[in-house]
Amino acid sequence: MSDTSKLSTCQIVCWGLSGLVGLIVLWAATGAVGFLAALLLAIALAALLGLASTRLVCTGDKASVAEADAAPTPESAPRPEPAPAPEPAPAAEPTASAATAEPPAQPEAPATAVRSGTTLSGEEELASRKGEWRYEGGAAAQSDAARPEALDAPRDGKADDLKKIKGVGPKLEKVCNELGFYHFDQIANWTEAEVAWVDDNLKGFKGRVSRDNWVEQAKTLAAGGETEFSTRVGKGDVY
Repeated sequence: MSDTSKLSTCQIVCWGLSGLVGLIVLWAATGAVGFLAALLLAIALAALLGLASTRLVCTGDKASVAEADAAPTPESAPRPEPAPAPEPAPAAEPTASAATAEPPAQPEAPATAVRSGTTLSGEEELASRKGEWRYEGGAAAQSDAARPEALDAPRDGKADDLKKIKGVGPKLEKVCNELGFYHFDQIANWTEAEVAWVDDNLKGFKGRVSRDNWVEQAKTLAAGGETEFSTRVGKGDVY
């Protein structure tokens, strides 16, 4: 359906409704004012209502029809002309500022090599401290001068059972024999310095002499006595 037919339909509907309203007024007012007066009133009201409704309701359709007629079709729209290619700009001439540009920075001169024999900062302090530091490990710092007297072999070819000393097992007894300690009286006569040396040289068992108090146990055993632990060893309760 075209826009013109839509506009006609709108006007027909508006005038039809206005005529219907006029008939209703004619029927309602005939008994009150008479037929002639009621007819004139119905005609006037229908005409007024028809004009008003077509202006109010159908005006938008008229505007849309006018706009549709005035709007150019896509085919009639002019195509945009391509913009002309820009002309290349002329090469800029070198300016005076370029000629007076600062020269590149010169590389810094290499540092002066230090001559041999030159005393560096802090060298004198280090030299004064040289020889002051030493490792102090307690028993670990004991020198061979503190080593107890050792034997190349047990006296009369028979060593004492050092396992009777609490803290000395089969492996540790073998270590003691390798160091030249075979008898209770050897251990009983150790001084503090000698105890410290042995503590530091028992490979895998360092510190056992002081911890288990070997010297006191060895004194008792060297004198022919027994300790609670040596009694258990003699009975076979330990090894």
